[in-house]
Amino acid sequence: MSKTATPRAPIGAAPLETRQILDMNAFDASQDGAGEDPLLSRRQANFGAASVLFYQRPIEMVAAQGAWMEAADGRRYLDFYNNVPSVGHSHPRVVEAVARQIARLNTNTRYLNQSTEAYLEALKSRLPAPLSNIMLACSGSEANDLAMRVAMKATGSSGFLVTEAAYHGNTHLVIQASPSSYKQGQPPNFIETVPAPTEAVFGADIAGGFSKAVAKAIGRLKRRKCGFAGFMCDSIFSSDGVFSDPPGFLAATIQKVHAAGGLYIADEVQPGFARTGDALWGFARHGVTPDIVTMGKPMGNGFPMSGMATRPELLSAFCEDFGYFNTFGGNPVAAAAGMAVLEVIEDEDLLGNSFRVGGHLRGQLDDLATREPRITAVRGAGLFLGVDLSAPDAPDQPDPMFAKAVINGLKDRGILIGAAGKYGHTLKVRPPLCLTEGEADQFADTLQATLAGV
Repeated sequence: MSKTATPRAPIGAAPLETRQILDMNAFDASQDGAGEDPLLSRRQANFGAASVLFYQRPIEMVAAQGAWMEAADGRRYLDFYNNVPSVGHSHPRVVEAVARQIARLNTNTRYLNQSTEAYLEALKSRLPAPLSNIMLACSGSEANDLAMRVAMKATGSSGFLVTEAAYHGNTHLVIQASPSSYKQGQPPNFIETVPAPTEAVFGADIAGGFSKAVAKAIGRLKRRKCGFAGFMCDSIFSSDGVFSDPPGFLAATIQKVHAAGGLYIADEVQPGFARTGDALWGFARHGVTPDIVTMGKPMGNGFPMSGMATRPELLSAFCEDFGYFNTFGGNPVAAAAGMAVLEVIEDEDLLGNSFRVGGHLRGQLDDLATREPRITAVRGAGLFLGVDLSAPDAPDQPDPMFAKAVINGLKDRGILIGAAGKYGHTLKVRPPLCLTEGEADQFADTLQATLAGV
């Protein structure tokens, strides 16, 4: 359901401020009592200004299984935030595969190894056939960095297009294409942005409106003499606030991207590996074939690995100028973790579970929204949903402070969740793919109680 209007601040109020992605649910060390926990004090001393922790009262976690995490005080939390262990925390088949392989051999890809090639062939069989070359790395940031460099070489241009609140990683190159990471300043000259594909901006014709906005943004890049190397997006627009519908709307945009000489980079770190419930890949629900696909966090269910898949001619052109080697990318232990994840997704029908339980959860949230006026929209696909929260009696006024209160209220009731969106007012619902209907019901019931109590 959607009760969407253009976001605005109330008359006489300060304009709505965009939110930096790491600030949306972050611990604030300046608050009274922040240094009372000895472990927290050690963390602050060790990480310094770079420390990022969830919640105003951070949790010390000691164990996790399935969709649940356990804190040091023995309290268990239902995890609706963490997409890294996508097939479930500490999944026994992934744990066993990693332990078996690391006990036997772990080395780099300069040696031949059966497990690495078997994994790559299994992964390729699940990707569009033209994307037959895969480079493996350790993080989504590395994969996206490599994708941007490949696109620049292929097109001879440096200009990239992303959405206004996108997040694609934290290398020097990729963080510049991640507006949601900016604490100050604007994107550099070679980065252009477009609004997320929302009804509030584009009305009922999201496909037409978004594609026109993309074409205009490409024109701005070309007028700045950057040229156009590519359009990079995750197909569920998660950091922008989770915008997945209607299925197929991206096709018109990708046509314009290719007509302008650019490449389509599908960042599947968040929507990939069965998350949306429609297909293994988020881009598949739009009927498009990317030029480059990047993958990350869910690949190894917590083991650090990532990948970039592309056509051989694009990779060959890049390698004419640069060699690429990643010491830990593609190591046999990562391959074992990745293969176990693919097998678990199929053997446990987690794609089907994402569709079924995600649909059930969506129905619960839609029903709650009819009774709770501060829920102004429910969006998403499979087990990746966004729930917008507004100010009282003002559905066109996003309320990030209310969202923060709800997030902490859910935490107090034993549920972990995060925020997304340009203004930080969207609950980002992203549980492990093994979620049961009972756990989905528990979340919906707890959200209802939290909304009533905040």
